[in-house]
Amino acid sequence: MANLRFKVVAEAFRKRPLEVECPKERPSEYFGRLVFTREKMKNYLDTDVFEKLLNVIDNGAKLDSSIADAVAKGMMAWAIDNGATHYTHWFQPLNEGTAEKHDAFISFQSSPDEEMGTRQMVERLSGSLLMQQEPDASSFPSGGIRATFEARGYSAWDPTSPVFIIDDTLCIPTIFISYTGEALDYKAPLKRALRAVNEAAAAVERYFDESVERVVSNLGWEQEYFLVDEGLYSARPDLMLTGRTLMGHESAKNQQMDDHYFGIIPDRVQAFMKDLEYQALELAIPCKTRHNEAAPNQFELAPIYEEANLAVDHNMQLMSLMKRVARKHGFRVLLHEKPFAGINGSGKHCNWSLSTDNGTLLHAPGKTAEQNLRFVVFVVETLMGVYRHNGLLKASIMSATNAHRLGSNEAPPAIISSFLGKQVNELLEHIEKADRDDLFSMKGKQGMSLDIPEIPELLIDNTDRNRTSPFAFTGNRFEFRAVGSEANCASAMIALSAAVAEALASFRERVDRLIAAGQEKTSAIIDVLRDDIKTSKPIRFDGNGYSQEWVEEATRRGLDVERSCPIIFDRYLDEESIQMFESLGVMTRKELAARNEVKWDTYTKKIQIEARVLGDLSLNHIIPVATEYQTRLATGVRSMMEVMGEEEGRGMSSRNIKLIREIAERTQIIETKVEELVEARKQANRIESEREKAIAYHDNVEPKMGDIRYQIDKLELIVADELWTLPKYRELLFIR
Repeated sequence: MANLRFKVVAEAFRKRPLEVECPKERPSEYFGRLVFTREKMKNYLDTDVFEKLLNVIDNGAKLDSSIADAVAKGMMAWAIDNGATHYTHWFQPLNEGTAEKHDAFISFQSSPDEEMGTRQMVERLSGSLLMQQEPDASSFPSGGIRATFEARGYSAWDPTSPVFIIDDTLCIPTIFISYTGEALDYKAPLKRALRAVNEAAAAVERYFDESVERVVSNLGWEQEYFLVDEGLYSARPDLMLTGRTLMGHESAKNQQMDDHYFGIIPDRVQAFMKDLEYQALELAIPCKTRHNEAAPNQFELAPIYEEANLAVDHNMQLMSLMKRVARKHGFRVLLHEKPFAGINGSGKHCNWSLSTDNGTLLHAPGKTAEQNLRFVVFVVETLMGVYRHNGLLKASIMSATNAHRLGSNEAPPAIISSFLGKQVNELLEHIEKADRDDLFSMKGKQGMSLDIPEIPELLIDNTDRNRTSPFAFTGNRFEFRAVGSEANCASAMIALSAAVAEALASFRERVDRLIAAGQEKTSAIIDVLRDDIKTSKPIRFDGNGYSQEWVEEATRRGLDVERSCPIIFDRYLDEESIQMFESLGVMTRKELAARNEVKWDTYTKKIQIEARVLGDLSLNHIIPVATEYQTRLATGVRSMMEVMGEEEGRGMSSRNIKLIREIAERTQIIETKVEELVEARKQANRIESEREKAIAYHDNVEPKMGDIRYQIDKLELIVADELWTLPKYRELLFIR
């Protein structure tokens, strides 16, 4: 086994970058080559069909079933022209991945020859198959909405997200619902939440611009990830089965020299990035930025911002694409939030903002007092949503994997707060504390006067960044930094969009009430705004989010400071959460309860798998290796005593004797702790309630894994390197 480790390490060092054939065209020329874009729709669809389809995409009109066959025919023709032979409904079930079942375009066509036992084979995609299919729903997480024997579920085409081709398959983005209509995926509630926030934001924006018809949610995710050589990955069962290292002493050199961040990208990684970007651009995923991240072998990719629904689809496509391209280059991509202890984990910072259909960015300050009043309204109402539902937002990004990352020195803490910066904070303080008559007054024929200070159009470098803030304002948008790297960012966007929609709707209702009572519009806006600035003040925090003082202060402010992942999920079932989701038409009480069952079950299974893998590695890898080294040491001690005499030999072998005893003590502790771990699992597995079972795994199982790891990591420093079977951190992290 030891030889295997040395072999894979040597092979990893010998690997050279693959030659990546660069497209001869400019990126703008092959961007979206494998996507059924509007230009291609125009070429493959009749004019009236094309216009009706655009009305569906742009204005939310209902898809006319009479044109479905024509759309499907044109779509299939384009796909076949680009080498496709199959199609699939591509959806996002509640397992954090994507799903697809491929069907060939082939079908039999009736003909006069049919009586003679022959039928003609044709290629066909009907409108009904484009719009709806029936994949088996029984094998996807449903939280009890669908019993195992009730297999029926439906996937329905989402025309707002373009179809695309992967290899030989036309992929049709869809929502996924149960036979009884409940959402079984992320896309359905995401689309509902986006609709809710867009309607609420448009209603408020009409105070300032009556021509606005629609508000769009914008999302720009930053995807962090690790690359590990495929051979080394295969020699680590914990990486293969759990996505993270369950043991491993940190390397003498890791990230303490700060020499990896923004450093020169290694050649082999550069080849992977080029290949990934070429293929992503062909799928219209607008890759913009690539760079080394802070930890060794950690990297980041970020796109140009897009409409949120499309951005979520593109992120899910990209994560699948990364895995495929990485294997081609002899890598495995790690999307786990904390694959290695002692160094930075990976997040997926979600940069979010709202903009109107006429191009106004609602979270960007303007050049006049009136424009800045609008800016303040949308900033404050965003804060109101985050404040009222800070526990829910934390639940939306929490998972068994992300829990390892939150609160470490590279990630925000598990307390939701918002950093605004000095300039915006001072502006809100001014509006809150200034005398109302001084802040707003009517000047007769001169019109309205607003004492709202002018601020730069772009808030760049007006204050230092606060990397401990989970929800930071960054100039013209908010950055939700707590989202985990392997998560479907739709989860965070659903909670955030719904919370902000509720806040904006409440703002509009209260302002309209004052206007109906005879108050002037701007005066009413300011009165309600001042109330909300005061109410949401507890969510604003510009200090050190890592400090114990902040935990105590956040508790005094009434913020959610819970750290147990299974208990944090309870926030989805708080009455205020259920009322918000139901009133906005995003999710029902039944859907929320089902999703929590899935979350608790997923948490339990992830910890369960880790515990089983750790127990197996401890008993079948670590203890045998440690015992073999212990035997070698004992043999050496006996030989020394035979040659030198017992007393002198024992004295000269004192270090080895000490190591023998230490190995015996640590292996005994590991054996005992593994037995305790197994028993804790058995006790937890007897619990019927998914919630209580998940809590038992959090409280009683997971802590024992840390105790075992501590002993193993100490043994790694003792046992001879030639005997250690598992690739070490210095090998996993520093091979290019």
